[in-house]
Amino acid sequence: MKVLVVGGGGREHALCWAMARSPLLTRLFCAPGNAGIAAVAECLPIGAEDVPALVGFARAETVDFMVVGPEAPLTLGLADACAAAGIKVFGPSQAAAALEGSKTFTKQVADAGGVPTAAWARFEEAEAARAYIRAQGAPIVVKADGLAAGKGVVVAATVSEAEAAIADIMESRVHGAAGASVVVEECLVGQEISFFALCDGETALPLGAAQDHKRVGDGDTGPNTGGMGAYSPPPAFTPALQAEVMDRIIRPSLAVMARRGTPFRGVLFAGLMLTEAGPKLIEFNVRFGDPECQALMVRLRSDLLAALLAAAEGRLGEVTLDWDPRPSLTVVMAAEGYPGAYRKGTRIRGLDRAAAVPGVQVFHAGTVAGPDGAVLANGGRVLGVTAVGETLHAARDAAYRAVDAIDWPEGFCRRDIAFRAL
Repeated sequence: MKVLVVGGGGREHALCWAMARSPLLTRLFCAPGNAGIAAVAECLPIGAEDVPALVGFARAETVDFMVVGPEAPLTLGLADACAAAGIKVFGPSQAAAALEGSKTFTKQVADAGGVPTAAWARFEEAEAARAYIRAQGAPIVVKADGLAAGKGVVVAATVSEAEAAIADIMESRVHGAAGASVVVEECLVGQEISFFALCDGETALPLGAAQDHKRVGDGDTGPNTGGMGAYSPPPAFTPALQAEVMDRIIRPSLAVMARRGTPFRGVLFAGLMLTEAGPKLIEFNVRFGDPECQALMVRLRSDLLAALLAAAEGRLGEVTLDWDPRPSLTVVMAAEGYPGAYRKGTRIRGLDRAAAVPGVQVFHAGTVAGPDGAVLANGGRVLGVTAVGETLHAARDAAYRAVDAIDWPEGFCRRDIAFRAL
C-alpha cells in the first residue's frame, strides 16, 4: 500500500515510525513531515491544512490510504474530501470532528448518551458568563468553545482569575474565533488520564491510556502547553476502570454519533478525570494525543497500519492488539520561551548519542533539516525523547539519560515526568 500521513509533529513521527514496520506498506509519504520523519517517509511540501493539495497529491500518486494526524484538517473536512475522491482515509468526517471542534457539541453528545461529565453552561456574551461564574464560585473551568491547539482551557482557582479568562478569550480573542463562545464547567477533582479507542463507526477497540503533563514547569506549575511529557500505562488506570470507561463513556458516545447520522471513525481520545465518583469525561479529541501517541506507539507490538485500515473499513471486530507490558515514558524538549514566544533555527546536536541509549527512540516534533545535514529547531515543542523500560523508574531514567546526551543549549524540559506514579 501507498500511505500518506498528514502532519509534521511528534505524533506523526510516531505514527510513521510504527507504520514503516508494516508488511502491508510499499511507500510512505508525510505532508509536511519534519527532519526526523524524513528518515522513515518521503516528506512533501504540502501543508497539513491544504485539503485540495493533499487530495490532489493522493489522486495523482494513487495513494491507497491517508492517515490524518492533527485535528485542524479533520475539522476542515479532509476526510470528506478523501471520501468524495475515492481515497480511503483514517479520521472522522467534518461533522464527527465537531467532537473536538466544539466543546458544546461534545457536551450535548455526552448528555444525550448519559455519559458522566462536569456540569456546564455555554455563553456567547462575556457579561453573562461573568455573572454565572460569580454565582457558581471558584474553582471553575473556562474553555474556548472552538479549536485552540490545546491551549484554550483555564482552570481558575479564583473568581477573578475566571473573569480574566473570559476577558482574554471572549473580548481580547487570544484564541481568535475559537473564543466567540465559551463553555464554563464545574471543576472536577482527581487524576487526569488520556484514554484512546479505535472506532469504526459502530465498534470501539481500546488503545490504552497515558498520563500527559500539560503545565510547562515541574510540579505542574506555569501556563498550559500542548503537553510536556507523558507515560503509559498510568498505574491509577486499572483494567476495571478501562472497562467502565468503555461501557459508560466510549460506547454510549459512539452510539449517539451513529444515531445522529454522523458515525465516528478514527481514534477517539477521551480526556478523563478519575474522580471519587468514578471516571468522568472532561473532553473529546478526534485524533491521537501528542505526546501520548509517542508513549503508546513504542508499546504497540501489532501492525498499526492493519489496525487503522480495519477501522476505516468497518472491520474492527476482526482486530486484536498486542501490547508490550513494559511501561514507556516521553520527555518533551521545547524551545526556550515556549509556550510563549520562542526562537527558531537553533542547532540540535547529539541526537545519535541519545538514540543509542538502550530502549530509547527520539521522535521529532518541531525540527527542520539544515543546509549541512544539521537538525534545527522549528517549533515550540521540538523533540519527544521516549523510552521503554522494565519499570517506570527504568523508563524514566533511560529517557533522561538520552535527554542529557542531547546538546541543545536553547532547549529545556520538565524533569519530573511521571511524578504522580513515582
